[in-house]
Amino acid sequence: MTMHATDFLPPDALIPPARSAAPQRHFPVLFLSDLHLGSRACRDEALLSFLQGHTADAIYLVGDIIDTWLPFGVHWTAAQHQVLAILFDRAKRGTRLVYTPGNHDAFFRRFVGQDMLGIEVVDRIVHEAADGRRYLVVHGDESDVFDRHFPRLSRLGTRIDSGVRGLIGRINRLRARFGLREWALVDRLVKGFNDAVRACDRFEERLADLARAHGTDGIICGHFHKPALHSDHGVDYANCGDWVENATALVETSSGRLLLIDWAAQRAEPVALDLAPADAHMGFAKTAKSI
Repeated sequence: MTMHATDFLPPDALIPPARSAAPQRHFPVLFLSDLHLGSRACRDEALLSFLQGHTADAIYLVGDIIDTWLPFGVHWTAAQHQVLAILFDRAKRGTRLVYTPGNHDAFFRRFVGQDMLGIEVVDRIVHEAADGRRYLVVHGDESDVFDRHFPRLSRLGTRIDSGVRGLIGRINRLRARFGLREWALVDRLVKGFNDAVRACDRFEERLADLARAHGTDGIICGHFHKPALHSDHGVDYANCGDWVENATALVETSSGRLLLIDWAAQRAEPVALDLAPADAHMGFAKTAKSI
């Protein structure tokens, strides 16, 4: 039996999204990675509000969009349905969507070179910004030494994380009955573990080398759940971050500048950032970083 990419998606993901009256900001290009739809860890409500408030001419989905390492559909939520529905709807309406699958959604790598309901599936791609700078866009797991050498341990960690989150969720529901505050224990444990694992890992340098090997001015990636935007390694390094431990996205402005937006901080405290004149009308949060 022939398998199609859309066979793996929940049917409800293809329904038109609910319309939102939220004010929208428009960018030429938007980069999102590590949504981990289908997992307990996905910050789906924050992600949904971000997509409802932002549009773009082109959207790059930089891997780990759907988490296929977990039993599919068990942790799927209404907000996650809406996220997929918005993305498919925008592709249908003319937004260019480019998808570079990661290790958690490596299932979709078998469809590289194909079109999935208007979404281009590629292994990697070179993006040329408005200012002429060229960026290699790739998920980044190929530069992950830990994942490459200990793949079973990585998968086990994902299942343990999901199980602990489920347990803490039940405890928090019980605490809520007694008017107690929620525990944020899992997020602190996961962040602490990831920080410890990555502390001596020179993954940014390996990804910078990958950009140079492709003759580009920089790299745009995800995977490591470490949002970053700098040129410390001789090329531009832009990590979109994630929607599990963080709530970050990368955007390109009309002048070709890259901006890293911390959506969680921005929703809490929107403050205008001093930008170049061509971009000054957009009113970014002070938490946005740029190169």
